[in-house]
Amino acid sequence: MAYPWRPLANNAARRLALGALTAAGDPLATWLFRSGRSDVHATCERIRGRGPVVTSRSGVRAVTSHALCGELLRHPDLGVQLPGNRELRTDPLATDFSPALARSFLTMDDPDHTRLRRVAAPGFRPKVVRSWRPRLEAIAADLADRAARTARREGSVDLMAAFATPFPIAVIADVLGVGDVDTERFGRIGSLVGAALDGIRTPAEADAVRAGGEDLEEMFTRLLDERAADPRDDVLSVIAAARERGEASAADALGVAGLLLIAGFETTVNLVGNAVAELQGRRTTWEELVETPDLAPAVVEEALRHSTSVQATARIAHVDTEVAGRPVPAGAPIIAFLAAANRDPAVYARPAVFDPHRTGEADHLAFSSGEHYCLGASLARMEGDVGLRALTAAMPGMRLAPGAVLRRGRVVRGYERLPVTLG
Repeated sequence: MAYPWRPLANNAARRLALGALTAAGDPLATWLFRSGRSDVHATCERIRGRGPVVTSRSGVRAVTSHALCGELLRHPDLGVQLPGNRELRTDPLATDFSPALARSFLTMDDPDHTRLRRVAAPGFRPKVVRSWRPRLEAIAADLADRAARTARREGSVDLMAAFATPFPIAVIADVLGVGDVDTERFGRIGSLVGAALDGIRTPAEADAVRAGGEDLEEMFTRLLDERAADPRDDVLSVIAAARERGEASAADALGVAGLLLIAGFETTVNLVGNAVAELQGRRTTWEELVETPDLAPAVVEEALRHSTSVQATARIAHVDTEVAGRPVPAGAPIIAFLAAANRDPAVYARPAVFDPHRTGEADHLAFSSGEHYCLGASLARMEGDVGLRALTAAMPGMRLAPGAVLRRGRVVRGYERLPVTLG
């Protein structure tokens, strides 16, 4: 995914400069430099206090308000590619995937973005997504029961390894039509991709991410060819059919399939883990959910708002333009802090408080906005709902155990480990 601050992270001299700016108290440089070691919400509040559009001495701009983040994501003069550049980056330290997998609509502006989004969209229509619920419920119930048995047998269980990671991986593999998957392998690839959003800093990291991308490319090449010859009731068949009709090239089809797999589980892994962690920190809310499972959709929305998985995204000015009356020159990157927007005190009462009973407040931006609004948002919401119901049914007395470990990345917020007991 082509995030415009990556050159800062990849270039050692620029990292030294960011370190100096961090030492001087530049809050945006602090976030860019510390890679998950700083409290993103504290940093965002420092940035928010400096005005609607903040420009770091590193040259990167940022907005934190809900209104301006929404404006940024829908701004007609901003996009995800450098102005006039429709080619993929080939710098080995800036390549997150193999070239084919990098060719996803998430990294494209129109017209290519809309063209490729339409390839996948039929597989994610609301009626289609709703039809998957029984399959999700069966997968979630089985995994939750297994996690409960492990906790009873061993005294505790890592919820990330036992449920939060394998659940969405199994779901998206089933939806796509991948078949039986190696949960550990795909979880590892997802973690590599999430880490790559912070910038690939060494040839070893680049090699690891590229190898994961090549594994996926080989698998999807085979599966798409199979679906072209023998279509089934799955999303890969939809993509293969679009390829055969000439609506997507072979590289385009690989990019769409790879994006749907990785985005289809990596974000939901963190949604489930973050939601459980927040609920366990507010025992009465967990107990309320156990007694009233229909509260689960509201809990999911509040977890998305309060503990946003993708904490920031960025856009690049395609022409000289303005944001909130401030000039933004062509080619300049500007970061939208979604985590800050979702805790904007001008929009949300007691924004730092986790409260699933909120009403009458603005929609959160956890799934972005505008043309890049998450295609799989309805599936992610349903997975969160089904997952929480399964966990409360199988492990109603769940409690956090010592040893929780947050991921170090600054862009994606989630847990590496989340040990729990049965209480």
